[in-house]
Amino acid sequence: MTQHTLELPEVDLVYDVHGPLPTVDGRPPLVMIGQPMDASGFRAQVKLFDDRTVVTYDPRGLGRSTRKDGGVTNEPETQAEDVHAIIEALGVGPVDMLASSGGAVSALALVTAHPHDVATLVAHEPPIDRVLPDADAVHRARVAYTQVYQDKGWGAGMAAFIAMTSWEGEVTDDYLSQPAPDPAAFGMPTEDDGSRDDPLLSELSWAVPLYEPHIDALKASPTRIVVAVGEESLKV
Repeated sequence: MTQHTLELPEVDLVYDVHGPLPTVDGRPPLVMIGQPMDASGFRAQVKLFDDRTVVTYDPRGLGRSTRKDGGVTNEPETQAEDVHAIIEALGVGPVDMLASSGGAVSALALVTAHPHDVATLVAHEPPIDRVLPDADAVHRARVAYTQVYQDKGWGAGMAAFIAMTSWEGEVTDDYLSQPAPDPAAFGMPTEDDGSRDDPLLSELSWAVPLYEPHIDALKASPTRIVVAVGEESLKV
């Protein structure tokens, strides 16, 4: 594995290349991205692709990638431009891409803006609320767990987040009227460490679930897009 730093005006992006470039067999490299997860979250997955050159990176402001723009929020369009810059730096596009969670949202924004960057995109469970029939209720639930985080800290906020993501079916008034769960019941810490900058539980990444995909642009793209759901995810 070799570590690289791409210095841009707004951010220094750190990415890792696992394997040779150009690739030995001529297949495109496989780029793995997440949000708000950095490259360390893909260690197990990288090992599964020992026949591919794999590229991982730390999104701006996370892990080793240092922001210079003074920003703290995480917009998919901005993340997409960062990934585009890395693909250009690799010089071997189009790439294949496995994108998970918020990274899948960034990947859809990437294909929209740069349709020739990615040959095949596996978008694993992109959390895009605006396409759901209960989008407004889901956002109210997000406001609720964010408020729990602001009031009581990380453990309480994470417990409320897990409770929301474990809810089956549409978000209803019954769900919204529930009291906040006990963090201990989820194995979360009950003490408050005082921090309020978690990108998952604060408002910093609200732009990710509130992103509205450009369906016509995605259909017009030459990229093969596969929306994937984990085998063990609950079916609703």
